[in-house]
Amino acid sequence: MTLTIYNSLSRKKEVFTPVEPKKAKMYVCGMTVYSDAHIGHARTYLAFDVIRRYLQYKGYNVKYIQNITDVDDKIIRAAQKENIDALEYSRRFADRCLSDLDTLGIHRADAYPKASETIPQMITMIQQILKNGYGYVADEDVYFSVEHFKTYGKLSGQNREEMKTGTRIEPGEHKKNPLDFTLWKHAKPGEPSWDSPWGKGRPGWHIECSAMSSTLLGLPFDIHGGGMDLRFPHHENEIAQSEAATGKTFANYWMHIGLLTVNAEKMSKSLGNIVNIRELLKRWDPEIIRFFFVQTQYRSPPDFSEKALQNAAKGLEKIHRLQEKLDTVTHHHFTEKITEKTLTPEEQNYLTAINEYKKRFEDAMDDDFNTPQAAAALFDFITQSNRYFDTINKPNEPLCAYAKETLLLLGRLLTLFQEDKQTTDQPQDATVVEKLKNLASHYHATPKEMQIDELIKTLLDARTQARTNKDWKTADEIRKDLHLIGFEIQDTEKGPVWRKNKI
Repeated sequence: MTLTIYNSLSRKKEVFTPVEPKKAKMYVCGMTVYSDAHIGHARTYLAFDVIRRYLQYKGYNVKYIQNITDVDDKIIRAAQKENIDALEYSRRFADRCLSDLDTLGIHRADAYPKASETIPQMITMIQQILKNGYGYVADEDVYFSVEHFKTYGKLSGQNREEMKTGTRIEPGEHKKNPLDFTLWKHAKPGEPSWDSPWGKGRPGWHIECSAMSSTLLGLPFDIHGGGMDLRFPHHENEIAQSEAATGKTFANYWMHIGLLTVNAEKMSKSLGNIVNIRELLKRWDPEIIRFFFVQTQYRSPPDFSEKALQNAAKGLEKIHRLQEKLDTVTHHHFTEKITEKTLTPEEQNYLTAINEYKKRFEDAMDDDFNTPQAAAALFDFITQSNRYFDTINKPNEPLCAYAKETLLLLGRLLTLFQEDKQTTDQPQDATVVEKLKNLASHYHATPKEMQIDELIKTLLDARTQARTNKDWKTADEIRKDLHLIGFEIQDTEKGPVWRKNKI
C-alpha cells in the first residue's frame, strides 16, 4: 500500500511524494522554553517521532529539524522575575525540556536551531520581504502586510473578515491593518536585542521558523508540522512570509496534531491541570505513557487521565507477556528463510497469521499513520500467537524467532521495546538494592553478590525451595514482596523469570 498523508493545506489525504526520491525533509515547530515540558509537548513530539520512525522503516532518509524559541515575551518576563539574563534563563529550560523528552523515550531531532542563533538569516529574509513589497517599517518596527499576500488564509480556510473578528491593534503597535504581524520589533530596556538595518531589536515569533526551515532544508521541503493550535496564525504567517520572500512554495504537506484534554477538559494554566512530564515520570513508566499516546491517531484529541494510563498499562502487559513467552523458546538467531514445506499445518497457519498481521500493521500506518489500527493488529497477533502456543506441544524455534523479530520490529515503530532512561527523580539502584538485601536477609537467603540480578536470583531460588517443600505461604510472600519493590515474577516451564514492573 502507498503511504498517504492528510494534508491540512488541501484538507484531504494525499500520496506522499517527496521533493527528492527516498528523502523526507521534516520541520516541526518546537518548544518556547520558559517552563518545564508538559504532556502537550509529549503528545506532539511523540507523534512526530512515530512518523519519522515509520518513514525510515519505509526506506526514507529523514532529515528532521525542530526549533527552539529562546527569545520570547514569556521568556523575558519569567527571566525578569528571577532577575537573570533572558538567554541564560531559556538555555536552562531548553536543557531541562530536552532532557525530559529524552527520559520519556522520544528520540531527538537531527538539529535544534535556536532563535538567538539565527538572527542574521531572519534579517536577510525580512529584507527580502520588504524588497518584494510585502512589508513596511513603522517607527523601528517591521510588519508584514497581509493585504498584499493574496492567498493569505489558504491554510486555515478563513477569509480575512473572519480573521479580523477579535483582532485589534495593541497599544504601542503601528500596524496599518489588524491582521498585519510583526517581523521585527524595536528594543525595549532590559530586553535582549541585536543590531539590524532598522535599529536595535529582536525578531517577531513567526519569522524564526521560516528562516530556520528554509536555511536547513531548502524550499520547498516535504513536511511541516506542529500542534493544531499553531495552524492559525503561526503557520498561516509562516507560509505568507516565506513565499513572499522567496517566491517558492514553502512546504508540501502540513500535518497538525490533535490537542489533548485532561479528564475531558482543555489543558490550561487557568484550570490548573497542566501535567509536567517530569512529575508524571515519578508515577508512571515512560513506555506506558508512550503507549497511551499511540492508541490515538495523531490528528485526534486524546483524553489524558490516570484511568487511561492504567488501561494502556494493561494492554502493554499483554504485549510483554508474548515477548517473554517467545523469549523462553528462542535461543538462537535464525537467518534461513522459513518455508511452509517444512512446517506442520498448525505452524503454517501461524506463519500465515504473522505475515497477515504485519501487512495489516503496515496498511494502517500507510493510511496517514493510523497507530490505533496498527496497535489493533498487534493485539490480534498476540491472540493468534497464544492460540498457537495452546495447540502445540513443542514450539518451532525458528518460527517463534521470526514471530519475536516481527513483534519487536513493529512494536519499536510504536516506540515500544526501547531501553528507557531513568530520571533523577526516580528511585535509584542503590535504594532498590538495599530493599532487596533486607528482603534476602528476612528469608535467610545469601546472595553471592550485592547486585540486583544476583539478589533477585537468590530470592527466586528461596521461593523455588519453598515451593519444593510445599511451603506455599512463603513462596507467595516472596512473590508479593518482590512485587512491592517493583519486580514481577512469572513462572515458566524453564523456571521463574522476573522483570521490572511498569506500573
